[in-house]
Amino acid sequence: MQAPQKDGPRANRDIRGVREVQLIDDSGQNRGVVPFFDALSAAEEAGLDLVEIAPNSVPPVCKILDHGRFKFLEQKKAAEARKKQKTVEVKEIKLRPGIDDHDYETKMKAVHRFFEEGDKVKITLRFRGREMAHQDLGYRLLDKVKGETAEVAKVESEPQLEGRQMIMILAPR
Repeated sequence: MQAPQKDGPRANRDIRGVREVQLIDDSGQNRGVVPFFDALSAAEEAGLDLVEIAPNSVPPVCKILDHGRFKFLEQKKAAEARKKQKTVEVKEIKLRPGIDDHDYETKMKAVHRFFEEGDKVKITLRFRGREMAHQDLGYRLLDKVKGETAEVAKVESEPQLEGRQMIMILAPR
């Protein structure tokens, strides 16, 4: 049975199966290719750790540094990258075929705000009662929305009828 893999780079005695390493000392100087045990003893003399930086190169590149601080900085970098990442949400706007002009403008302001925030917008058009007989009104309304958002958004899925509602998805450009 194999021992569980540790996360992160190997350090000190965890570096196995290597005779020689490309050594970079604690001041950042490249010392060239040296035997592994010489590199390990140099790290111990400096009171630091021998950390494998590039394990896939031949010979592997190892650096003399403080392993705890190195792991801390790596975690900090990863957290910073996660913080900058934006998850794309799908916001929904519900309309009706007989929507009034002012209500329509208010909904469109919300749509534009969603696109500025980088979110996708799902536009749902609900039909009630006899409105189902006038689906052309729904298609015209969604075409109007498509036309108004053409410069800031692209149509991800064209208007399609699902039961009593028509759905169209727009994504920011």
